Amino acid sequence: MTDALKRLSEEGVAIWLDDLSRKRITSGNLAELIDQQHVVGVTTNPTIFQKAISQGDGYDQQLSDLAARKVTVEEAIRMITTADVRDAADILRPVFDATNGQDGRVSIEVDPRLAHNEHATVAEAKQLAWLVDRPNTLIKIPATMAGVPAISEVIGRGISVNVTLIFSLERYRAVMDAYLTGLEKAKERGLDLSEIHSVASFFVSRVDTEIDKRLDSIGTDEAKALRGKAALANARLAYQAYEEVFSSDRWSALEKAGANKQRPLWASTGVKDPAYPDTLYVTELVAPNTVNTMPEATLEATEDHGEISGNTVAGTYEQARADLDALERLGIAYDDVVQVLEDEGVEKFEASWNDLLKSTQAELERLAPSEG
Repeated sequence: MTDALKRLSEEGVAIWLDDLSRKRITSGNLAELIDQQHVVGVTTNPTIFQKAISQGDGYDQQLSDLAARKVTVEEAIRMITTADVRDAADILRPVFDATNGQDGRVSIEVDPRLAHNEHATVAEAKQLAWLVDRPNTLIKIPATMAGVPAISEVIGRGISVNVTLIFSLERYRAVMDAYLTGLEKAKERGLDLSEIHSVASFFVSRVDTEIDKRLDSIGTDEAKALRGKAALANARLAYQAYEEVFSSDRWSALEKAGANKQRPLWASTGVKDPAYPDTLYVTELVAPNTVNTMPEATLEATEDHGEISGNTVAGTYEQARADLDALERLGIAYDDVVQVLEDEGVEKFEASWNDLLKSTQAELERLAPSEG
């Protein structure tokens, strides 16, 4: 069997796991994935934590202690999630050291209910960085209109950031601009730019889910022929934008001062349509200096039968642009699609956070010591 994950790493794609739970940490599973499956980072989100905490009894001891202290449910969630991220960061620390801080990172997201509040997002990012207290943490900030200036402010304070929920090319350019602005602020403050890292999480599969739905409702042969093309086209054009921005004079000045490029990260890479190969958003988005954060099923599928045949992004930009133009001609408005996806993304994470609040509250009540 060819080692597809090793090939992927050799092509410049950092493999991160899109999942975390206390069981993964304590069972040795995370260490095993790092050791045997080329995993060099971990991403989390409210949905991942909601699932982890609501399943199994791995959190009972900590929840019992928190219940005895009568902490609020919000504080309980912060204590639980930051503990997991801290422990995962410690497991990944050797990777962090070996890659000069580029990989070996664990991401934790600001409260999604703050997605449209710039100042609260900045305050939350600072608090999370302080709470986790590990140099190999990335604070996740959504790329909403309020999130973009927050990114500049947080980077400007020397905190490394994973920008999440990017769907549109225009917003992605705004995110890269925010990163450069943040680095310029950090430089003015005399901070060491070489210690600041960032990834920009560009969402993939959800684009096909939304656009394919619209193509199916049109139902013509021309529409059917475009199924499954939009997400790859969008991501590939994002990489083109990345190449442009990080070869500019503005970037060169920051690079001379020690700054690191903000890598594109392919997020939402689990294939949702069974008609497509289950490794589609891995094998077709191979390019240097990128990250692919995979759910475990996608990681295993890639290891089992993924065919890595070198760079699959170079030379695709003309076709990618043609595919998006063809969708516009059919009446599928790109700007509408990406706005719907951003709104849905924030709503889904908010809903997961609210579920997390409810399930954690129920656990605190169940484990609370009886009075007396």
